[in-house]
Amino acid sequence: MEQQTQLSEIVFPLLEWFRDNARTLPWRSDPQPYRVWVSEIMLQQTRVAAVLDYFARFMEVFPTVEALAAGDEQQLLKLWQGLGYYSRARNLQKAARQIMTQFGGTFPARYEDILSLSGVGEYTAGAIASIAFGQAVPAVDGNVLRVVTRLTGDDSDISRPETKATIRKALQEVIPVSAPGQFNQSLMELGALVCLPNGAPLCGRCPLSGLCRANREGTTAQLPVKARTRPRRVERRTVWLIRFQGRVALRRRPERGLLASLWEFPNTPEEEGFAPWPLDIVHAEDAGAGRHIFTHLEWQMRGVWLTLGSDRLPDGWVWADSAALRETYPVPSAFAPFLTQAEGYLQTWREGD
Repeated sequence: MEQQTQLSEIVFPLLEWFRDNARTLPWRSDPQPYRVWVSEIMLQQTRVAAVLDYFARFMEVFPTVEALAAGDEQQLLKLWQGLGYYSRARNLQKAARQIMTQFGGTFPARYEDILSLSGVGEYTAGAIASIAFGQAVPAVDGNVLRVVTRLTGDDSDISRPETKATIRKALQEVIPVSAPGQFNQSLMELGALVCLPNGAPLCGRCPLSGLCRANREGTTAQLPVKARTRPRRVERRTVWLIRFQGRVALRRRPERGLLASLWEFPNTPEEEGFAPWPLDIVHAEDAGAGRHIFTHLEWQMRGVWLTLGSDRLPDGWVWADSAALRETYPVPSAFAPFLTQAEGYLQTWREGD
């Protein structure tokens, strides 16, 4: 009850602050359900600044649910290249097809129906229901958890489902029925711009600083509390940049598992030694190093250029020229430093022609 009473006091100053400080974003300017949904999926694990160009390109190619449902998966993954967490893109298309078959092509308005869509959890369903349909449903993401635990001085572990459920219930009691979307967005915006996750929060700019228990007690650095995760497993891999007359070799990853169905530069565990394929190798040279961190895994990579004397490749591999690498084959950001090198080689080859 004390928490709910305290939270009820934040509504007016928070909405007033949001009115004057909210960033102008394309999905806010035109909050149609489809646009809100796509933006929310893109924003998972990704900063707003990084999403803006992706969102614009996505809407050009897939402007409607129908277009997304009927779209080519490889084109979808290519549009997603660099955003990471590719399962998000696949779930978008899977959910678009659900909407076409189960809801007659119309984006569902009920919270429970939105929640039934592939890849949509409580937060995303709450964001869409409140922003696009004006329903008084909370949307509790990491920003909101951080803001609320600091406001209330709550030292519960935010990684526990019970903590999230308690905060969601408390917000349900205070969310204004006249402006639920603005309220949810104002909490998110405050967490993104003021009540920061890394480094000191900007309490001097916060409209709720006088109501904030963590600010009052000097505990902002200790909140929110989150249990330590297990150390990531480290894999050392060799990435083979295979080239022949202005083209580079790619292979497709398996349909299941990490980076499923995306295209990659052939790579092997470091301990397997030199390239284990029957290639017509005429020259090898160092291609530098790279590192990529997944949620529970870290790749430490060493690159090697292999120049071939013929275009013979293993079955299923493809040759990609500059246009194909840029427009056709989605290569995940895990290979970013090697993709840059490959693009440089292809550009130099073209200029040489």
